[in-house]
Amino acid sequence: MENREGLPFISVVVPVYNEEQVLPKFLTTMTGVLKQVSEDFEIIFAADPCADRTFEIIREANAKDPRIKMLALSRRFGQPAATMAGLAYSRGQVVVVIDCDMQDPPQLIPEMVKCWRDGFKVVIPQRRSRTGEHPFKKLIAYSGYWFINKIANVKIPRNTGDFRLLDRRVVNELVKLNESHGFLRGLVAVVGFKTHLLPFDREARDAGEGKYNRITGSLRIGFNGIVAFSDYLLSLMVMVGFCISAFAVVCIVIIVVMKLTGWQFQSGIPSIMILILMMGGLQMMSMGVLGAYIGRIYDEAKRRPKFIVEEAVGLTAPFDAGN
Repeated sequence: MENREGLPFISVVVPVYNEEQVLPKFLTTMTGVLKQVSEDFEIIFAADPCADRTFEIIREANAKDPRIKMLALSRRFGQPAATMAGLAYSRGQVVVVIDCDMQDPPQLIPEMVKCWRDGFKVVIPQRRSRTGEHPFKKLIAYSGYWFINKIANVKIPRNTGDFRLLDRRVVNELVKLNESHGFLRGLVAVVGFKTHLLPFDREARDAGEGKYNRITGSLRIGFNGIVAFSDYLLSLMVMVGFCISAFAVVCIVIIVVMKLTGWQFQSGIPSIMILILMMGGLQMMSMGVLGAYIGRIYDEAKRRPKFIVEEAVGLTAPFDAGN
């Protein structure tokens, strides 16, 4: 099946970085799955500069099948930027974002396409289990989703990653967004559209090593999601500051009353030091939160490109939906 312009029916965007160990199996599995859906497909690898044979494997695959393509970025922009680059160049009527470590099963794509045909513009696989992950990482992930959804302006489904199917209309709206930090889970929630959650069991990584810490996971991306979609931390700083100030006033009143009623106090340095350290820690924490927001404003004001493509294999320019 093709769309009306003869473009691929389905595009698959795969951010990669040093994945030579798992790429051959991923390519074999993915092409087999996509042929079940449609022969009109493209697989776009968006790659940060790699130290292994990742680029060579993709070029060899492209020589055998031109539907396999690659965007080689000029430096390491990170997974979110690589994903946005792939979305910008994708041309399919539907676009699937997936990692190549086989933890997100390509076999789920036909069912995702079926949900799309049923009228859903966004189909998000939701993890029922997370095999092979450290318990502390699972706790951080659960806590992070809970906290983001408590304070964020949009709701991000729990136990989900970037693995998802997006309708062409959704991709077009995502590409229009000018934010420098591409937290895909949050950006998809921002643009909206009818969404379906598809439960699945996540397996352990098939080969190679993950690029995030196996215990703490992607704390940086998670914190970016908190700062990008809520100003709650700023309000929290004001409330904490007010509470501490009120507590200090109450203490002053109590001390004055006790002095007037004849209480004798033993002056001591430890209590003063504790108060100084407490206030100093609070101030440093508050300055850090302010710095996170100011840093984001700084990045957005510079308007630097979200990614720079050094080499495009099988691709010419970002897709223009208007043409």
